Amino acid sequence: MFEIMTPAEAVDLIKDGDCICVNSFLGIENPVEMHEAIYAKYKESGSPKHLTMVSSAGFGLWDENRNAEGYIRDGAVDKLICGHFGAMASTKKLVLEDRFEAYNMPLGCISHAIRAQAGGITGALSKVGLDIFVDPRIEGPGINNLSKDDSLVKLVDVDGEEYLYYRVPKIDIALIKGTAADRRGNISFDDMYMSGDALSICQAAKANGGKVIVQVDKLIRKPSRPRNAIIPGCLVDAIVVVEQEPLGSGYEALTGSFEVPSGQWDMWVEIIERLTTSHRQNSVAADIIGRRASRELKVDDIVNIGVGIPETVSKYAKESGMLNKITLTVESGGVGGFPASGPVFGAMIGAASVYDMANQFDLYDNGGLDICFMGALEVDKHGNVNAHRGCGAFAGIGGFANITAKTKTVVFCLTFTAKGLFVEEDNGKVNVVQEGRIPKFVEEVSSISFSAKRALKNGQRVLYVTERCTFELTPDGLKLIDVYPGIDKEQDIIAQLPFPVIE
Repeated sequence: MFEIMTPAEAVDLIKDGDCICVNSFLGIENPVEMHEAIYAKYKESGSPKHLTMVSSAGFGLWDENRNAEGYIRDGAVDKLICGHFGAMASTKKLVLEDRFEAYNMPLGCISHAIRAQAGGITGALSKVGLDIFVDPRIEGPGINNLSKDDSLVKLVDVDGEEYLYYRVPKIDIALIKGTAADRRGNISFDDMYMSGDALSICQAAKANGGKVIVQVDKLIRKPSRPRNAIIPGCLVDAIVVVEQEPLGSGYEALTGSFEVPSGQWDMWVEIIERLTTSHRQNSVAADIIGRRASRELKVDDIVNIGVGIPETVSKYAKESGMLNKITLTVESGGVGGFPASGPVFGAMIGAASVYDMANQFDLYDNGGLDICFMGALEVDKHGNVNAHRGCGAFAGIGGFANITAKTKTVVFCLTFTAKGLFVEEDNGKVNVVQEGRIPKFVEEVSSISFSAKRALKNGQRVLYVTERCTFELTPDGLKLIDVYPGIDKEQDIIAQLPFPVIE
């Protein structure tokens, strides 16, 4: 039977050595007050300690002094398993300093492993991850020198086919953020951006004899409508009520509290960007890339658009009238709206449906997307892409590996060089005024996020769209298929590449 508790009382349910699974998505839906209560107790008593933290999409507030950053930095956590570390401002730096064990696995594979554990199965099979960094034959999921756990990802053979077998440690504590608890303890997510892995996390924790802690904004007397009660009260141990400030209409546009017609998406994007102090970088290079990439869209396509340069695809899809003829999706579970960016990435403006994250990755993993537009840090002579690990910096793979694994057409959107690139466009002609200091096309990528060999085997169409040209993946390497007006092919493309391409 659940109890209403303060954050401090709920933290007493967490024991030294527990595995805590957090249902958050980067910077959204974090049970902030519960994390702060954990840190307060740890500073006072040195407990709970030796924790393992698991989260499909990672958890943070883009602020090194908030959420879980303090108790991770001060030593309460021994092991961290996440799909993405981007919103964890200090933690993503500490993982490279060998401060604790840290593992990175594809977001969807962690989500499916949690769901498997909820059903009494120790892990989940997937072809996602074969031939990229997480494959034990390549690097494995460990990020630093301390991370030697080889039980998290295994290569297995099933009926003569290769799979990766993903597992996460047994979950002892489910840490969830919801909207409201009714008098029966049922938890609804009406004012949330997503429900993520919430139900699976709770089911797994209870099956393991663990505890479920849910932070909510309010208590309501009227029972939730059955379909709205994502977590039934019988699975809940502690309900922590922390009244939130009113969201305001900008944030409510992301929760489905009112209908947002597609014609108003631009208006709400601007409102949300002002609220989150996030500003898109409108560069000439990004506009050229977005315009060219958007030409690959077809009517009725189901689409995923990544953050950064790929976001400009939406701008030109709107200009061409194609935006109303496709269906956009986002990893956290949203379908049929317009993905938000910046600190509220994972939310969606005007979504038609928001379902569990594991279901979204069922769609992605099985080739349900027609096309995706993703960023890239490096591309090599084979067509492999590194999108998760830069020089001295680490963000993580997130949903990238799942999204690109079987999507019919994969479009990588990237500048030819970085750090100082300056491009002009006049009357449809492109002029590279100054090259960047860092080449994006390299002999061999430093870590593989996307396997060209696997894509060719799957029969996927793969394009690499830059501000000066477009390449296509072939069995013999990259083929130059499009040189933009104003570009000198030999000087601006061939001379800048460390490897030959097919012309």
